[in-house]
Amino acid sequence: MKRKHHYTSATNVAQIVSARNNGGNDPILFQNRLKSARPFIDMIELEAELKGHMGCVNCLEWSEDGRILASASDDFHVMLWDPFTHRQLYDLVTPHDGNIFSVKFIPKRNNSILVTGAGDCRTFVFDVNRGNDFPLRKCTCHGQRVKRLATVARHSTLFWSSAEDGKVFQHDLRTPHTCRADDAIVLINLRNHISDIPEVKCIALNPHRPEQIAIGANDCYARVYDRRMLSLMKLNATGETVKPSELDGGDNIPRDGCVQYYCPGHLSRSKEPVYSIFQQKAITYLTFSPDGTELLVNMGSEQIYRFDLNRPREPMFLQLPKFTEHLNGTNGTTVKNGEKVKQKLPAEVEQMKKEGNANLEKEKYLQAIQQYTLAIRKAQEKDCSILYLNRATALMKRNWYGDVYAAVRDCHRALRLDPHYVKAQFRLARALLKLGQLRDASECLAELIRRFPSYAKNHGVLMLEKDIEAELEKQRQRVRDQPQDQDADQFSGNEMAWRAAALDYEDCYVGHCNTKTDIKEANYFGDSNYIVAGSDDGNFFIWERDSGLIASIYQADELIVNCVQPHPHVCMLATSGIDHEVRLWSPQSSQENAPAKHRVDSAVLEETVTANQGRMQQDPFDTIAPDQNMCRTS
Repeated sequence: MKRKHHYTSATNVAQIVSARNNGGNDPILFQNRLKSARPFIDMIELEAELKGHMGCVNCLEWSEDGRILASASDDFHVMLWDPFTHRQLYDLVTPHDGNIFSVKFIPKRNNSILVTGAGDCRTFVFDVNRGNDFPLRKCTCHGQRVKRLATVARHSTLFWSSAEDGKVFQHDLRTPHTCRADDAIVLINLRNHISDIPEVKCIALNPHRPEQIAIGANDCYARVYDRRMLSLMKLNATGETVKPSELDGGDNIPRDGCVQYYCPGHLSRSKEPVYSIFQQKAITYLTFSPDGTELLVNMGSEQIYRFDLNRPREPMFLQLPKFTEHLNGTNGTTVKNGEKVKQKLPAEVEQMKKEGNANLEKEKYLQAIQQYTLAIRKAQEKDCSILYLNRATALMKRNWYGDVYAAVRDCHRALRLDPHYVKAQFRLARALLKLGQLRDASECLAELIRRFPSYAKNHGVLMLEKDIEAELEKQRQRVRDQPQDQDADQFSGNEMAWRAAALDYEDCYVGHCNTKTDIKEANYFGDSNYIVAGSDDGNFFIWERDSGLIASIYQADELIVNCVQPHPHVCMLATSGIDHEVRLWSPQSSQENAPAKHRVDSAVLEETVTANQGRMQQDPFDTIAPDQNMCRTS
């Protein structure tokens, strides 16, 4: 049985080629559209296995021109591969004695200059054209494991390293480095603002605005800094950071506007003690979109989130639309005391809604949410408030990480389309209660009664009012027992302000599992039309970027897929994980109706992702034993 796809964008390869031949596309646009054409995505299969490493392959990196793939491993080797002939080009035996977590090509250096960072707290720079493995440069200034390196195409002499000592170093190849106490250039030091043990897990630079640098740490906040507004620091003899002009140490206070925090609203406004979030969440990878307008964040023990940098969202909890006392609702819908009298959807949309309702009744929440999402896209916001409300219902019943907050956002969408939709406001109050936003929940329910007085004695309203008051009393008791501010001693004033101003996500991608490693990636794929990421179940996932729907799942590792790196110019992926092999994936011709060897059958898709989310909620990110696998977090 052929797999059914739901995709509305232009996907015909012949049309794309014809347009190119007729001068309709420039070469780069043609190349990008062709590599992301849906028929090519649907034909992806395993092309080759690159064998040679003797340990987990923790990082992959394509050269700028896409002619070389670099891989680095727990075996302390960096291997260079020709992805088209599948040949090993070079085996670099590094001086590292800790797991290599990151490898990067220095841009504009003819694919010959490489930099590595590892669990031994060291970074090395190599020139593979020299014919020996002796490093050109080494740095031992980090005090904990170096987790990620970053480069940017506009700078061929700079690279950046991030480590679990909470610091980001800026390295300039034009200046010598001797690892003296005052030799390291520190760009960011989280320990200036967090008294706990902050660890920088990942780092990225905006390809179009290289002054923007993003870091992810062992908390739920992605930080985007403007490098131009940061004062460079150095290390003193005790390892603390100081400004070059300071002799007696001190704090580096960044200027206003130097940083913007991004965080899913349900985490940034969580009422739980901060320490529990701080320990259980970690950003394992982040990257800017190829055009530099978005930030993609993979969060350990959570989901993957996409943030719009140009049109950021404020977190949304209680923001009710204006209400007027009349009988005609928006979109031409007639209402009476909050009840819709008539609502017509196009026949195709109505059928999708019915399929969603049927799946909801069968507790097949993933399929229900997918049908409602497809119906919303088909309806194009035309009188589809009921679809948003139904999707909110399915999200609350599924109750995966982030689902309740996503339901809050859907209730707001429904109310924007129809401010008289009493059921949407009632469900919003219930979702706010479940989210722990008790004051907002109480205010939302009180406003419902004011707008729709006949519901004041409704049984559901009375029960919800009772539940909210019970939770408020529990909250008041907790405040009486522990009145002190738990955050005051943990964070600086700047840190508290930055967290309070954190901006919300644009879209979310669910289905994978991310608890076992702190190096799990998520990337844009196919001219940014898709999102790809690995998973603890040995699969990698492909999602449609705009809808968040899962396009495909592929079995790629016996245990865990950590790295999924798309080729910069063609429809190809490189993956790696706990297995010792690097695997290449590309569109493969096959016989009609022949079963895909590595694609997970759509019939078991819901079972696969439900199992993943169950594991993620039962196995918090911070409980993994460090000795279970060399690649696992500690």
